[in-house]
Amino acid sequence: MLLREIKNIFHKELDAIYSKEEVDSFFYLLLEHYLELQRFVLAVQPDLVVSKEEEQPLFEALSQLRLERPIQYIIGKTHFMEMEFTVTENVLIPRPETEELVQWVIDEYHVTVNQGTTTLKQDRNLRILDIGTGSGCIAIALAKNLPNTKVTALDISLEALDIAKQNAVDNHVTVEFVQADILQPKSLKGKFDSIVSNPPYVRMLEKKEMQRNVTEYEPDLALFVSDDDPLIFYRAICRFAEKNLKNSGNLFLEINQYLAKETEQLLKDHNFSEIELRKDIFGNDRMLRGRLSY
Repeated sequence: MLLREIKNIFHKELDAIYSKEEVDSFFYLLLEHYLELQRFVLAVQPDLVVSKEEEQPLFEALSQLRLERPIQYIIGKTHFMEMEFTVTENVLIPRPETEELVQWVIDEYHVTVNQGTTTLKQDRNLRILDIGTGSGCIAIALAKNLPNTKVTALDISLEALDIAKQNAVDNHVTVEFVQADILQPKSLKGKFDSIVSNPPYVRMLEKKEMQRNVTEYEPDLALFVSDDDPLIFYRAICRFAEKNLKNSGNLFLEINQYLAKETEQLLKDHNFSEIELRKDIFGNDRMLRGRLSY
């Protein structure tokens, strides 16, 4: 079959569900993943023919896209901070807002000098903990961008940790992974310069506002909290951080935009000062940073 005919079929089947731009993006991602063809191939070879064997995974992916399964789970890969990560339905798909949180942590320990080159602000080794690591995207990005930093990452899910460990290997970084429940945390040796977390924060009442590709495929364990106690993980993280951060250590959090004031107050209640709230690229209150003051 002609490749351009397959593209037309994608649009015929999917344009009622997704935007035309999204369908184009899906099609070219699948071409690159399954056939190792770049997106400009149709411009230079408009009559390119693919074999039955080559077209099969494209049509299998089309069937999954009709059911609104995320393209990242279909191809098993996604990108975060210019790195490639394996993702399955045992882990959340990393979001661009989380990249902003990671960049904030990196900026805390970097200073730019001499025509854009970068050096660490501090000449001592840093220790950073990522709570609820999932795919490992936060921990691995920090390890990649903060050389000589010891990064520890914990998660309750052994399946998620297996994926995170493989992602660390694939991205050539060393991260210490720990299986633990932050609601019943185990003690960790030493204290940390920073703790960072993107814990579950979506209330069940907000679930109806979310798209099917999230609610039906991404892990509930990593997304949702009860309406009765939506800050349960933040409370546990603050308690843990009080005991496990160095004096003047930083706590960085991705938060529910509708609970920004409540989360900020929680940090104040646990001896954090210099609290800063930042918006994400979509203009939502999304990130908090506090500094521990004994």
